[in-house]
Amino acid sequence: MFKKLVIASGNKGKLREIQTMLSPLNIEVVPQSNFNVPEAEEPYCTFIENALAKARHASLATNLPALADDSGLCLEALHGEPGVQSAYFAGVPSNDANNNAHLVETLIGHENRAAYYYCCLVLVRRHDDPQPLIAEGIWHGSILKEPRGNNGFGYDPLFLDDMTGKASAELSPEIKNKISHRGQALRKMLHLIEHLTY
Repeated sequence: MFKKLVIASGNKGKLREIQTMLSPLNIEVVPQSNFNVPEAEEPYCTFIENALAKARHASLATNLPALADDSGLCLEALHGEPGVQSAYFAGVPSNDANNNAHLVETLIGHENRAAYYYCCLVLVRRHDDPQPLIAEGIWHGSILKEPRGNNGFGYDPLFLDDMTGKASAELSPEIKNKISHRGQALRKMLHLIEHLTY
């Protein structure tokens, strides 16, 4: 079992959630920024390919095991968009407020507001690991017409959870980690790590 794991992300919200969920493993979890690793290119049209590219990039740069997350918001009315482009839906550079405003504007006139968050986690033990660990999670909900709540990040103020009837940004971090796409994927990843044979 490895003792240190690099998180291939500069997103502070994602880092916080991942560090919290992985704390029971007694693995030192460090962001790639601690090693001055730049963000990886994400040229692919699928979450899994982008997550794998980010994990390999961080592992190669640090010579350590690396965990990457690629996740996004998918809407039925937009045929799965913004999907892998969720962070840049309103353009570059990434900006949560602009993305949320753009989403509200894009959905004007759409009756179907069904949506889901998707998360793909990939862990590589080394940059050329032939058997990456892969876990995914899906969180169903719908998109509100106005933002609610002050917690979370990204589209959380607009994402209405089907089960609780609350916006993701209205949920406590503890509740969100139990039911979210990333929480689901991280629990599966924990199980995979705990049962590693090498």
